[in-house]
Amino acid sequence: MREEEFVDVKFRLFDGSDMGPFQFSSASTIDMLKQRVVSDWPKGKTVIPKAASEIKLISAGKVLENTKTIGQCKMPFSDVGGGGIIMHVVVQSSLGKKRAEKKLDDSPRKVVCACSVL
Repeated sequence: MREEEFVDVKFRLFDGSDMGPFQFSSASTIDMLKQRVVSDWPKGKTVIPKAASEIKLISAGKVLENTKTIGQCKMPFSDVGGGGIIMHVVVQSSLGKKRAEKKLDDSPRKVVCACSVL
């Protein structure tokens, strides 16, 4: 029987500070990691996520999907010595998301006409 693989994950926050490293099973989902970030969020930060849905985790330049496991997301060039991974944490509150969506909805629209002249 194969022994379960564990990975050290360090979370890099928006201000350059780090959380961790924490040890996770390679079968842990990205959603589980997000929940850990919310529960262990450092006190005194200006931006504080209220839920895992307000967080995006980025590794090797890719936004990680909630349903993927660490084992599925682990890429050799994102590894840190000793089998660890650094994931960048982006916090976007639901209020910020609504504002961004509203901006897109309120933007002027261009009408493009594909006409041919005979």
